[in-house]
Amino acid sequence: MNSTSAAAQILIATIPVAGIVMGSIVIFFYLLWNHRRRTLLIKAGQYKRPEFDLLSFSLLSGLLLSSVGIALTILLSITEGASYGLLGGIIPLSLGVGLLANYVIKRFDKRNV
Repeated sequence: MNSTSAAAQILIATIPVAGIVMGSIVIFFYLLWNHRRRTLLIKAGQYKRPEFDLLSFSLLSGLLLSSVGIALTILLSITEGASYGLLGGIIPLSLGVGLLANYVIKRFDKRNV
């Protein structure tokens, strides 16, 4: 027997939609106001371009992806064995190892220059 009414089911179904709409509005206004702030700073001659440290990004994201990939690979190999589900751990592991290799290569290249 179904004890919830149709109105309650409709109301419950609209909650995620309202959350997505409100989140989109917040993101839109953040981007709009950030754009206006940058525009005013550029016009005033006070804008400084933010620097992006690729070495730190490669190291941090490589360590995070490698550790998540190792944990998922071990967990999925124990629970599922050698199957396509194991790719859920191997893909982040290989991305993390690639980013760590990029960090090591760039760091070694910086020392020799």
